[in-house]
Amino acid sequence: MKVAIISDQHFGARKNSKLFHDFFLKFYNDVFFPTLEKEGITTVIDMGDTFDSRKGIDFSALAWAKNNYYDRLQKMGVEVHTIVGNHTAYYKNTNDVNAVDLLLREYQNVKIYSKPTETKFDNLNILFVPWINQENEEVTYKTLKNTSSPVVMGHLELTGFYANRIHLMEHGADRSPYKKFKKVFSGHYHHRSSEENIHYLGNPYEIYWSDLEETRGFHIFDTETLETIPINNPFKMFYRLYYEDTAHQTLNASLYENKIVKVIVRKKSDPSSFEKYIDKIISSGVADIKIVENFAINENEDFEVEQSEDTLTILSRYLDESETDIDKNAVKDIIKNIYQEACEVI
Repeated sequence: MKVAIISDQHFGARKNSKLFHDFFLKFYNDVFFPTLEKEGITTVIDMGDTFDSRKGIDFSALAWAKNNYYDRLQKMGVEVHTIVGNHTAYYKNTNDVNAVDLLLREYQNVKIYSKPTETKFDNLNILFVPWINQENEEVTYKTLKNTSSPVVMGHLELTGFYANRIHLMEHGADRSPYKKFKKVFSGHYHHRSSEENIHYLGNPYEIYWSDLEETRGFHIFDTETLETIPINNPFKMFYRLYYEDTAHQTLNASLYENKIVKVIVRKKSDPSSFEKYIDKIISSGVADIKIVENFAINENEDFEVEQSEDTLTILSRYLDESETDIDKNAVKDIIKNIYQEACEVI
């Protein structure tokens, strides 16, 4: 039996941005649903953070999710198994009140897992592990210890994995309770990565600048062989261009319609030529464009800024190379949250 695994869809992201929902829809219409139909897949496992905000839902975002995702899955006869993630649990210490349970009750094909639960798919038992918090921590680890399921699928915050391509999580839960399993799959971190038997599958599409040049998409999982096949999303939202007296005639600006572009200026000998280059991007219908000609961090003999680096990379490396007794990872978490909040203001 083949099932689809998808995670961290974040419906309603970027303050219910129409730009991003249109971008998401391109993935669902051109990649996700055609793959389900081609492969004859009738089961989808959603590993958490289906909606973006745990505090509330924009009615427009809910309508978008139902019209473009859940209604279509229901019509196709696809069963959806949804794990509660930290973005869909209203309280931080319990999963009892959660967005997916409250918002999706009309769908008989959607099953919600707010507690650790074993579910059988053909001959394979899979243990679903939702977001671990104060209330369910004891029962979760007891279930992990006692279960005979060879596979875990959850929304886990484990130490030693990259949350994105630059931020290594040096805090989080210990991996040892998961060593006994043949395969452990998780959502939560948007960066795809694997180490030993643990696999973070990543999210379907770019949402923030820190997602730039990361592979996105979903996976097909074979319950007999336990193999996963990545189905990659070819569509991008963020583009970083380097201007080095580049002739505007060589630029294929059609790529940037409804996209977010950052132009890093390395060499600008003729302001008129540069204006033509930028005007060509703007005339393509770009959603947002930023021009970077200098950096706020002053370079010195101990720290050099590479113009190929984005803001989060620069700040993260600056902290890593600084001599200080502060908790650098805690500061990185604060910077990451502030940066993502700032990105939402488009």
